[in-house]
Amino acid sequence: MLRRRWLAWLALSGTATAIGAPARAGDAPALLLANVYRPGMPLADYWVSEKYDGVRGYWDGRTLRTRGGETVAAPAWFTAGWPDTPMDGELWAGRGRFAHAQSTTRQQHADDAAWRQMRFMVFDLPRHPGTFDDRIPALQAVVATINQPWVQAVQQHRVATDAALQALLQRTVRAGGEGLMLHRGASLYQGGRSDDLIKVKTHEDTEARVVAHVPGKGRLEGRLGALLVEMPSGQRFKLGAGFSDAQRADPPPIGSWVTYRFRGTHDGGLPRFASFVRVREDLPPSR
Repeated sequence: MLRRRWLAWLALSGTATAIGAPARAGDAPALLLANVYRPGMPLADYWVSEKYDGVRGYWDGRTLRTRGGETVAAPAWFTAGWPDTPMDGELWAGRGRFAHAQSTTRQQHADDAAWRQMRFMVFDLPRHPGTFDDRIPALQAVVATINQPWVQAVQQHRVATDAALQALLQRTVRAGGEGLMLHRGASLYQGGRSDDLIKVKTHEDTEARVVAHVPGKGRLEGRLGALLVEMPSGQRFKLGAGFSDAQRADPPPIGSWVTYRFRGTHDGGLPRFASFVRVREDLPPSR
């Protein structure tokens, strides 16, 4: 029955009346976004997979795009033969190789040699009407049909306890991975941040928008002292740790988004021990 429903949906998915017209270039796709793991969450409800440290990629059925909606200039061979079925995944160059993934996907003219080192790790089908339990075999069927070694279905499995989850997290991190993802099996695909998707990491990190450069003092005179950044909540704080000398001499531009790492929050919601990680070039700047 599931296979018949899936084949019927696949037959319809190429029509705008069935799934809606693909978004225009530049429109940010309504992607499912993750909350942070909290001990005590019902793990029996979730599938577990590795969190890949790359650039979020969205295939809208015709074009490969970033989370911010920008077109990715991949070589023609990379997406040749892909179906008109939308796919959500990670453009990934391997563990510990985020810089390669980001620089490759940001180029306006595809570097063929660089793209030969990339993979598209597919973890969801945004327009599939079923639950994630249903979408897993559907996703595997789509990837099998594509039959390209650089397009892979993300492996999903179960863990029973928090202790087992933490043990898996430590093994993944020791092997060079970034962390884990939990995906609620009974959930439909809905854009926005929710507990349907959960990230599990040894530390917390998130994004904020740069609103000002704070000049340095003392040994940092004439260079960046801190970034004044704004959280999605509208709260602002100074982000002063984690920058290299080169980054202090040429700081992230105002309006850009940056990732920062932190350890918990103060009572007012501001992050504790925040430290700069990198610029999020896959998110478009805003003013």
